Order: sequence, then C-alpha cells, then structure tokens
Amino acid sequence: MEITGIRPDEYAEATRIWEASVRATHDFVTEADLDVFRPLVAASFGQLEHLAGLRDDDGRLLGFAGATAGKLEMLFLAPEARGRGGGTLLLDHARRVFGVTAVDVNEQNPQAVGFYLHHGFTVSGRSERDGTGKPYPLLHLTI
Repeated sequence: MEITGIRPDEYAEATRIWEASVRATHDFVTEADLDVFRPLVAASFGQLEHLAGLRDDDGRLLGFAGATAGKLEMLFLAPEARGRGGGTLLLDHARRVFGVTAVDVNEQNPQAVGFYLHHGFTVSGRSERDGTGKPYPLLHLTI
C-alpha cells in the first residue's frame, strides 16, 4: 500500500468509499442522514487543505485522509481494506506531513475511538451534537 494524492476525478470514488465505510462502522447513522451527508462530503474534498489517498499495489483507491489547520477532518477506508494497517499509514502520514494534532470522532463509533486512543490521542472535550447539528455526540481528541 502507498500514500498518494487524490485527483478531482477520483472524488466520486472517495465519496463511495466514505459511504461504504460509514455503513460498515456507523450503525447509528440513518439513510436520511446519509442523504444529507453525502453531498457535504463530496463537496468537502476540494475545500480541504490536505488530502491523501491510500492505494493498493494496482493503484486502486482504498481510503483517504483529509486535514485542515492541524485537524484531521476525515479518515475513511473501504471496508475490505480494514484491518491491514492502512488506517495507521494514513494517520501517520496525516500527523507527519499534514501536522495533525486533533480529530473529532463520533462517540458512538467505538472502533474509531479505540483506534485514535491506541495511537496516542486523548479526549480533550465532548460535544452533544456533530458539526451539522445532528444528535451524534463527538469526542474531541488531541495528541
């Protein structure tokens, strides 16, 4: 696996990976919420300060990480790519190259919470609602 950039013509594939990942790990998110979030995610790729893709040996996009101003805004893997070290590769890249020191994670996603805590992040705060105002509590993590 290798870390590369993501071209604008790959944003649709990255959005597909985001949705597959959310469906696999965020069982609290409704179909109606996915319909709200999908266009927001698709539009956000071009607005991020930093964006990196994880690719397999054939160059196929397996996941991505995006950050702005030292905060990891997104890190998602295709479900079939989970458990193979790709998330760690993306997080290490985001910390080393993008200067990431903070991330917000859904409290209701224990796998993600455990992943970031395992990698040295600690809880620095909590919000009752996510950034869109939905009742999905966020943990604010820093390293």
